[in-house]
Amino acid sequence: MNALESILGDLAASPAARGLDRSLSCRLPDLGQVVRGRLARGSVHDLRAEPEGQSLEKADIRLTMSSDDLVDLTEGRLSFGPAWASGRVKLEAGLRDLLRLRMML
Repeated sequence: MNALESILGDLAASPAARGLDRSLSCRLPDLGQVVRGRLARGSVHDLRAEPEGQSLEKADIRLTMSSDDLVDLTEGRLSFGPAWASGRVKLEAGLRDLLRLRMML
């Protein structure tokens, strides 16, 4: 949870995130968990973990990665761009959100 708060906090603090108010989720299949929250007002709010498959709610911004890749991203051993390009990290969002996220990442 700390690793995810770190990555999402950096994302939320980006000037490109100003005015953004979106639900988000990060699926960690190796742990069988989904972490849900909200990106708004320059920070991440209401992060909570739940078992995978428990909720039918579909977040506006959805990430999927292993817990090891999440830790590597947090500790700087893995960069988001190459991880996304190689399929280690999956990012799903609407076109407008993807364009805005591109500026933040």
